[in-house]
Amino acid sequence: MSSQSIWLWGSSRCGKTSHLIQQVIQWLDEFSQTSSPPSLTPLPTASSILVLTATGETRLRLTDALVRATGGGGAITVTTPLGFFQQEVSLFWALLAQKLSIPVAIPVRLRPETEQMLARQLWEAQLPEGGLPSLGPTVTKQVRRSLDLLQLAAAAGYPCEAIGERLQEGLTPEILAEGDAEAIQELLLTWRDWCWQRGLLTYGLILELYWRYLLPDPQYQLQLRRRFLAVAADDVDDYPGICHELFEMFLSLPRPGLFTFNPEGKIRLGLNADPDRLEDICGCCEQVIDLDSQRPHSPGLLAELAEPMLELALNPTYLMQLPASVPSLETVARSQLLRRVGQEIAEIVQQRGVSPAEIAIIAPGLDAIARYSLRHILEGYGIPVHPLQVQRPLVSQPRVRAVLTLLPFFYGGLGRRINRDLVAEMLVILSRNPHNVEDVEDFEDDERLPFRLRLDIDPVRGGLLADACYQPNPDWPQLLPAQSFPGCDRLGYRATVAYEKIRDWIEGMRSQLQGATPLSPLVVLDRIVNDFLWYPDLADDQREALRELLETAAHFWQVEERVGGDRPAAAAVGEFLSLLQTGTVTANPYPLKQRHPPAVTLSTIYQYRSHRLSHRWHFWLDIGSPLWLQGGAAVLFAAPIFERSRSLPYDAEARQQDDEARLKRILKDLLARVDEQVVLCHSDLAVNGQEQTGPLLALANASVSINELALRSP
Repeated sequence: MSSQSIWLWGSSRCGKTSHLIQQVIQWLDEFSQTSSPPSLTPLPTASSILVLTATGETRLRLTDALVRATGGGGAITVTTPLGFFQQEVSLFWALLAQKLSIPVAIPVRLRPETEQMLARQLWEAQLPEGGLPSLGPTVTKQVRRSLDLLQLAAAAGYPCEAIGERLQEGLTPEILAEGDAEAIQELLLTWRDWCWQRGLLTYGLILELYWRYLLPDPQYQLQLRRRFLAVAADDVDDYPGICHELFEMFLSLPRPGLFTFNPEGKIRLGLNADPDRLEDICGCCEQVIDLDSQRPHSPGLLAELAEPMLELALNPTYLMQLPASVPSLETVARSQLLRRVGQEIAEIVQQRGVSPAEIAIIAPGLDAIARYSLRHILEGYGIPVHPLQVQRPLVSQPRVRAVLTLLPFFYGGLGRRINRDLVAEMLVILSRNPHNVEDVEDFEDDERLPFRLRLDIDPVRGGLLADACYQPNPDWPQLLPAQSFPGCDRLGYRATVAYEKIRDWIEGMRSQLQGATPLSPLVVLDRIVNDFLWYPDLADDQREALRELLETAAHFWQVEERVGGDRPAAAAVGEFLSLLQTGTVTANPYPLKQRHPPAVTLSTIYQYRSHRLSHRWHFWLDIGSPLWLQGGAAVLFAAPIFERSRSLPYDAEARQQDDEARLKRILKDLLARVDEQVVLCHSDLAVNGQEQTGPLLALANASVSINELALRSP
């Protein structure tokens, strides 16, 4: 089998992933032809092809494409770089534990919210008086940014001991106060050693363990050569810098490799990616292919609009009129803009025959008001909307709040965490029972039945019951019998029966918890969900929230067994409630295949680009917002100083250059992902009432109003 390596250049949608799939199939064919016949004592040989992709979403799509292309045959391992590093550290934990004298035999990976909680508890006595204000206004922000620094350093290949020096060299005194760099490094070293001794892993620790201790090990390198036939990496412009050493290792074994690179991508630059570092791999490849030069036309509207749009955005003196494929939709207030966007999309769908699945609304930042308003307006026209990966706090879901409100009834000392309003909501939610439209006996197959929800306790009766029958107590809150309510006859039979059923269930669970073998809190949570909240045809967002609640609880008590010691169950449940009630955990469970009808996509710029989507129509919302120029949440604190090619210190001029380069990439990438029309949506006033005068306002000023286009059309 040839060990030739290939480097593929190309913009978005130029066919890089298709070439990768074809190359993987070719490698499988070559390997099947050259593999020796089986023997009684076979020698260890490479077992699979390692295929890497930038995100979990693209991993699922690439896996499906490879299965279809190969018919399910051939040994292929598809994962993300972080997934690969985590898998390797777990597989070779015994080797690492021996090297580092770690006493724990099996590691446990911490979720980000659990990581932040434990780090804050560990550092509580070590944080300087007043905290570290250079990292943020609150202790929570300071802890999160400190942990992010550990991950950024490890992803770039810097040891934890070098973080302080890098911060001092890279950040000016206006950003980082004197002495904070040393304090941050001490905190991170304490955290790293504490986690190692307990076998706890975070993404930052996984990255450091891999590049610093596992990858240079000769025994591990031998295993890499035995386990993998070749490596194919898609969109390496979004990979951590330490992938450079991994790919160099593969090519030196020697193993063939294929790497795709999008110079206008670099979506994760500012999170943990180092595209300039990965671009050096091009010099190690025997064959370099520029896919853009092989295409007769650029994808989407890139060739037609990229140059004039960039000139208008970055050159204030540039004057020109944008073509009719880029009309503008302008209003004074943002509420008017959201309404007009909904009306225009409804007209496009209903009168021009465009499918909702061919339309995307993209914004630099989506607040809850815009997301709710657009969804409400479009669904009023019968047009479904699919918000892309909404990160809502788990506690914002009423069903989750109902579960959290119920727990203090079973564990002593938690009564102050609930109030009458929460109890009223809990009674309403727990009384929601599915009732079939038709009798279940009529359906003998396994198809989903039509269900509707009936409120046995409506909000008014729930409030009356909470006022009259809920007995607050710091240790053991109680629900009194419905007869203790003077006007209980006004509740009605159905509400009284439902309320007494909930009371009986609580009393029965209490007796089980006080028995000789008390139930685990995980079992209690599972029974609450199964008995009250889970039923067929549950909406996807509600199903995801309940799944995430159970997954978070399982992870929390797994960590509790490792670090909690012998503290009582009530203390652990109280900490679990605190973790969820702060809003840190979001409904983002392990991905399953969703049931999405053809719908309008609603997304931020970052999520749209990272999912590698494309549509026929784009609506660019808030085109006058300054957020188009800023990195926002897509850039972590001090991320640029950990890029290998970065000259230090990182000052305001370098920051401005980065912002302009990011804006150029965003515009080119989005234009390559739209096929027919881009509507520039602008309101003079933002949601907070301030005037919007961002760099892309010049695009709206240079475009034809969508109203004029409508008048011109026959």
